[in-house]
Amino acid sequence: MSNLETALSGAAEAGIITRNQADTLFSYLRERNVPLDPAEGMAASSGTREDDVNPLEDTEAPRFVRGFHDILITIGIIVLLVGLRGLFSIYVQLPVIIVLAEILVRRQRLALPAVVLTLWLVYWIGTVVVARHALGDFDGLSALAAGMLMLLPFPPLLGLFYWRYRVPLSLAAVLLSLFALAVTGIFYLIGVPFLIGGVSDPAHPQGASPFLTLCILFGAALAMFAVAMFFDLKDPRRVTRNSDVAFWMHLATAPALLYTTIMLVFWLQIDKAGADPGLLFPSLDNYSRAPVIVAIVLILMFVGVIIDRRAFVTSGLVSLGVAIVSILRQSQAQVDTAGFAALLLVGLFVLMIGVGWPHLRRAIVGRLPLGIQTKLPALR
Repeated sequence: MSNLETALSGAAEAGIITRNQADTLFSYLRERNVPLDPAEGMAASSGTREDDVNPLEDTEAPRFVRGFHDILITIGIIVLLVGLRGLFSIYVQLPVIIVLAEILVRRQRLALPAVVLTLWLVYWIGTVVVARHALGDFDGLSALAAGMLMLLPFPPLLGLFYWRYRVPLSLAAVLLSLFALAVTGIFYLIGVPFLIGGVSDPAHPQGASPFLTLCILFGAALAMFAVAMFFDLKDPRRVTRNSDVAFWMHLATAPALLYTTIMLVFWLQIDKAGADPGLLFPSLDNYSRAPVIVAIVLILMFVGVIIDRRAFVTSGLVSLGVAIVSILRQSQAQVDTAGFAALLLVGLFVLMIGVGWPHLRRAIVGRLPLGIQTKLPALR
């Protein structure tokens, strides 16, 4: 924690300014590259700090690990909550989460514990909702109506958590839960059920519309990507909370965009009676599909390089590996040989992308119009 951050935190605890004012002022100063530490300011004024900056430094990493102290506290949180889960009612965990968040997040401003507590709150909400479903609270409702009611608690509870503690992951979780709720609501209103194993929602006997279903899912993934880019473009220098929100949004958006694109490409394989089991989980181990999958993965990786988000690379690794196995097996390679060869090729590809990331960005982004370049993260 910098000297300035410590001073602002102390001023908030003393009642001189509010916690929200301290957070806003700190973010304001960081956005304008105001030195947050006296030593940093002296180095910057003398011109020596710039010489020490690693030009390949990753600006994408969210700021949630600041030292082993955070890791130690996080281990304690997990052990405590697991113990509570085994000994007491699930409802006991919520006040414990709140107390821990007040101490560790609001007062001590520990980032990694904030992430873990947010994830545990999501788990807690999901566990309570599933328990209520098991008790029959949603009996008599269609699958989509029950799904909407089960998703309903997530946005307000996570929204309150973000309002109180300003954890970027909690805001991303709010947005993602709203997207899930909106998609479920659209399916319910227009009567297009989810297609899983050919089973339709009995509340809508008119049958399924695979293409429309996939278009809605693909549109939702694009909307999620647009929201992630909204936060990304607000902070091209990657120094504020907006960048962290964008990081978590991209982490969820990249696989959603990848697999909805793959599903949409293969929608013609769905028969009229229902859904091929490959609709929601398409079989990638198919030689005829492999080149298309590789092309889709490479296109999304290209997008990831432009916006400087490696989530678009990692999200496609599994699909890329399976597609390579399929291609190798078509050339009469043994199953085990094809598997290891795919691992080798994917590993080499990842290393090439990782090591050459700055050079790739310079080669690609450097050819874009200047107006677009200024809105993207700086080249390194």
